[in-house]
Amino acid sequence: MDNTPDASSVPDTTMSAAPSETVSADTVLELESMIKQGMTTIDRNKSELKKLKEMMESALLNDEPYRTAAEKAKEAAKEKGKAKMNVMSVPANKQLEEKIKDLTQENKDLAGAQSEYLREYARLSGTNEIEGEDGEVREIIYVAKLVKKAKR
Repeated sequence: MDNTPDASSVPDTTMSAAPSETVSADTVLELESMIKQGMTTIDRNKSELKKLKEMMESALLNDEPYRTAAEKAKEAAKEKGKAKMNVMSVPANKQLEEKIKDLTQENKDLAGAQSEYLREYARLSGTNEIEGEDGEVREIIYVAKLVKKAKR
């Protein structure tokens, strides 16, 4: 059952005006209700998905050919792990791995900063598009998600 609202029922909240100017209290309450309903549906689906995955795993493990193949795969994975450890014990490969980790972290940091720059650019310019150095026009999009608040 799909509980997601269609685009026509989602209130129009534009970035150009301050929230108090364009959003009424009723709209905020309606939006909050839709968010809470979505959270409930997502949680319920996650629970159902967990049960279904457990049932599937049980069915697979009760099948002798699958279980045999899984055991062979597990042994192969152990051998692969041992071979990888041997390769990674070489100093040049350790340095390469460290460079990969550093560059990956640098890209994460740059992406975070880029996100803030894009948000500010869109706010100040009033547009959600930007042309790159390559001449390609790109659209600025936003992704939001809910995470549980840390308990203090």
